[in-house]
Amino acid sequence: MTPAASTRLDGDRRRRELAALFDGSSVDVLVVGGGITGAGIALDAASRGLRTVLVDKHDLAFGTSRWSSKLVHGGLRYLASGNVAIAHESAVERGILMTRTAPHLIRRLAQVVPLLPEVSRSSATVVRAGFLAGDVLRRSAGTSVAVLPNSRSTGADAVAAQVPIVQRHGLRGGLMAWDGQLVDDARLVVAVARTAALHGASILTGVAASEVDRTSALLTDGDTGASTRVRAGVVVNAAGVWAGQVDPRISLRPSRGTHLVFDASTFGGMTSSLTIPIPGERNRFVFALPAPHGRVYVGLTDVATDGPIPDEPRATDDEIEFLLDVVGTAVDPAPTVFDVVGTFAGLRPLLDSGGRNSAATRTADVSRRHAILDDGDGPIGVVGGKLTTYRRMAEHAVDAAVAATRLTAGPCRTASIPLVGAGPIAEPVPERLVTRYGAEAALVAALADTMPDGTAPVADGIDVSVAELAFAVRYEGARTVADLLDRRTRIGLVEADRERAVDAATRVLAEHD
Repeated sequence: MTPAASTRLDGDRRRRELAALFDGSSVDVLVVGGGITGAGIALDAASRGLRTVLVDKHDLAFGTSRWSSKLVHGGLRYLASGNVAIAHESAVERGILMTRTAPHLIRRLAQVVPLLPEVSRSSATVVRAGFLAGDVLRRSAGTSVAVLPNSRSTGADAVAAQVPIVQRHGLRGGLMAWDGQLVDDARLVVAVARTAALHGASILTGVAASEVDRTSALLTDGDTGASTRVRAGVVVNAAGVWAGQVDPRISLRPSRGTHLVFDASTFGGMTSSLTIPIPGERNRFVFALPAPHGRVYVGLTDVATDGPIPDEPRATDDEIEFLLDVVGTAVDPAPTVFDVVGTFAGLRPLLDSGGRNSAATRTADVSRRHAILDDGDGPIGVVGGKLTTYRRMAEHAVDAAVAATRLTAGPCRTASIPLVGAGPIAEPVPERLVTRYGAEAALVAALADTMPDGTAPVADGIDVSVAELAFAVRYEGARTVADLLDRRTRIGLVEADRERAVDAATRVLAEHD
């Protein structure tokens, strides 16, 4: 079996592995949830030699994992609030992602704080001190300046060159630091899941888990409606904001983070992130981030939510107005609601501590540290945390699973396992494909050569080819139009683009499934 074939998540593999479960094949670890945490757990467990199955009712990266700012943070915010351990962990994990496991999916990104009249000199001094502390944090994590340069001050002309629509009146320069930016968060989830498949894990989307207990779950195939109870050494609940539906004993305090989507031309073709202090807040910023497909993302909010958890959270009018107001303090002309071409919002699965003042505590102040919940009775739960530290969350979860079941397993190896697509590029291929697929760009290009319209865009003005959709079906587990447009590509973030691409996605599914 070739490496490409062994990571291939296609319909045939799904049918074979589901049939094996229905026939009673043994499972050491059953993971419920196909976001970044669940995929990370599947990779960690499988790479330790454990028989691992991951199921998700919908798709990989269906929930919070696709709604992030697409940044791999070094933990500077946590350092500023005194959470040194979380900050250091974030910086270490950022370095691992950028240099060992996913260098093909992450680019360094300059973040510029413009020194406008609203930013006092004392405030600028605080920001500069924070950036210098971030440099120390980066060095302590072992990440070199060749990967992430030292922070620095820069002049007004340099700020304007990187962010052409920055306000020039009163601009006295800027402060610049570097962080990591994902090509796409959903692509990271898919890469982790396919790497888990390479190590023998079964990755089964469209399979719902119900009646979950510590060692079993009722699995139902969404395609056929057939159900079977699967028994495992242990079940791990990695369902994110839906963890309480899997195990009602878990109480979460979700917060909503909302982003706006703009055409890149609205921001003058910016090449760096614009980092704008929120008036009246400490250590909170709104970001304007250059993004793929000629877009800019502006975010994000931190708003407590309650009530039922929706499949797809929606931005509110108040959040849209808030983000426009903040970004309008730093750019000219200020964007308006008529410039917004899309929005997206995600729910952070924050653990409810249940303390006396829990309800009054702002979600922005709730710890982002993850928690492994295991009372020896129900499934092991994994909650909290953030995308950057998914690998450590997974390691701790699998450590707990091994300890709880006394399974025979090797040590964690995921810090040195490159994800699919990492590695040298074997032959000349378009840079656009390299940016999205790394070493697998050659596979996409070869697939395009076998198709009469493989290199054609899915619709005019959209820089995704028909072959990329076919690759998503053949290799990346895409099973529906929504999988293709909303997760394997991010065409769907702009509804008008999504509508124009639906026909191509429908046709590719019919031809390649």
